[in-house]
Amino acid sequence: MVNSGNANCCTGPEGIEAAVATASKVARELGEAGSSQILVCSTGVIGVPLPVKKILRAIPRLVQERDGAGSAFSRFSRAILTTDTRAKVAAANFRTDGRQVRILGCAKGAGMIHPNMATMLAFLVTDAAISSALLSRALRAAVGRTFNAITVDGDTSTNDTVTLLANGQSGARKIIREDKQFNKFQGALQSVCKTLALAIVADGEGAQRVVKIEIHGAPSDQAADQIARTIANSPLVKTAMSGGDPNWGRILAAAGRSGVVFAPERVDIRLAGIAVCRNGRELPFDERRAHRQMLRKQVKVTVDLHAGHGHASVWTCDFTAGYIRINSSYRT
Repeated sequence: MVNSGNANCCTGPEGIEAAVATASKVARELGEAGSSQILVCSTGVIGVPLPVKKILRAIPRLVQERDGAGSAFSRFSRAILTTDTRAKVAAANFRTDGRQVRILGCAKGAGMIHPNMATMLAFLVTDAAISSALLSRALRAAVGRTFNAITVDGDTSTNDTVTLLANGQSGARKIIREDKQFNKFQGALQSVCKTLALAIVADGEGAQRVVKIEIHGAPSDQAADQIARTIANSPLVKTAMSGGDPNWGRILAAAGRSGVVFAPERVDIRLAGIAVCRNGRELPFDERRAHRQMLRKQVKVTVDLHAGHGHASVWTCDFTAGYIRINSSYRT
C-alpha cells in the first residue's frame, strides 16, 4: 500500500497509527492476509499529517480493482510518482526445468537520491519458488550494485524501500542452494534492478544526461567507491557536466578531497572517451570535440589512480537550473 506526496514522517504517534490503520484496512478488505503481511510505504513532504481518512475510504475500491494485472500494474507504477516525469518499469525472465521464471518491477525516484537508497521506492515481484534466505541474499547483492550505486544530488531522505515478493507460481523447482538456477535468477534480478536504477538517474530532477563515474587503480574497491561517490556528488563536477565543459581539474580536485590517499601526479582522466589528463597534468586535447562528446545523453568519466587494483562504478546525472526550480518550490 503506497502513497505519494506525503512521507508520513516526523508526524508523531499519529503517523504510526495512520500506517497501522492503513495496513489493517487493506488486510480486512483482502480477507486473506493479516495486517503484518501488508507493506506500507509513503513518500513526499516530511512533517505533514497523512490524510489517512481519505486513504481508508479509497482502499475498498483499490482492492476491487486489483484484478487485471497489466492495467493495475501500469496504474500502480504511475500512482507512486512524485517529481518523476515518467513511470519506471522493467522485466526479465529466464528458463529453467522447461519453465519460464519471470521478474517484474517498478520504481519511483528523481530527487534526494543517494545511497543508501533514499526517497526511492522499488517494488519487485517474481513467480520463482525460492527460499527466503536466498531471496534476501539475491536482493541485497543486486541492490548493492545498482540502487546503492546511484546518486542524483547527494541528499538523503527519511523514506526508502526496495522489496521483492515471490509467489512460487512458475512451476519451476524451488531454489534452495546457490547453483546454476540461482545464478540465473540473480542475473535476471540484477538486470531488472539496474534498469530501474538507471531510469531513476536519467529522470533526475532537471537532469539532461546520465554520467557514469569509473574509478580504476585505487588502493582498494572501497577506496575506489569512496572516490567515485565524491566525484559523482560534486556540484562543480555536475554543473560542468550540464554545460559539457571538459573541466577535468574539478574531477581531480573532488577525488583529492575524498579522504583517500593517492599520488595526484600519477592520475589519468578520460572524459567521454577522450584523454584529458595524464600523470596529473593536462594532456592536449580537442576541446570542441570533447564538448560535443559530453553533450550526449550518456557520458563516461574514467579516472585511473595507478595506485592499486581497486575499482568501482557509480552513476549520477548533471545539475541544471531545473533542479533548483523544482526544489525551490516543492511545497509552495
